[in-house]
Amino acid sequence: MNSASPTKSLRTLVIAASVAAGVASLGACATAPPQPESIRDPQANFAVYKTFGWTSDGADSGTAQPTPILDSTIRAAIKAEMIRKGYAEAPAGTAPDLRMVYETASATKLKNNPVTVGVGVGSWGGNSGGSVGVGSSSVRNVKEGTLVVHAIDNARNAEAWQGKVSAEMKGGNLEPAAINAAVAAAMRDFPARRP
Repeated sequence: MNSASPTKSLRTLVIAASVAAGVASLGACATAPPQPESIRDPQANFAVYKTFGWTSDGADSGTAQPTPILDSTIRAAIKAEMIRKGYAEAPAGTAPDLRMVYETASATKLKNNPVTVGVGVGSWGGNSGGSVGVGSSSVRNVKEGTLVVHAIDNARNAEAWQGKVSAEMKGGNLEPAAINAAVAAAMRDFPARRP
């Protein structure tokens, strides 16, 4: 037979409800991942696009400036996304169906951190307790990076698709994993080829 008193059972129920409410509020306060924006030209026929490239004629003249590390990392990430979506890179010397172009930008913005309130409930043995913490609001400068990827219909010389993502840059992270994640987010809505 259960000998737990009604008071102890009620206290356990209150503690369980408080913990559940605390976990639910944590999920609501977590920052959401950056949401990409995209736009597609209604005249673009993605069923006919098979190849992509970086220049208007698909050829490298050999007289261009050396490719910086960041540029080659972004291009590699875009290339990987295009291949994953079923497109092939145009052979050298041939015109691609789509010319891929990207641009990056960064800006310093003010970020407002609102007042925060934390509630804690717990028990140890036969005693129970609770606490409330309040944090003040603050304003700080943050660096926000933006990546825009364009797909140009080479035959029409018109933009067929554009994807954009912006996010707070933490510590100026330009590691390949961070760049790959940004490119994947920006190109999330890029139309995949059907086999």
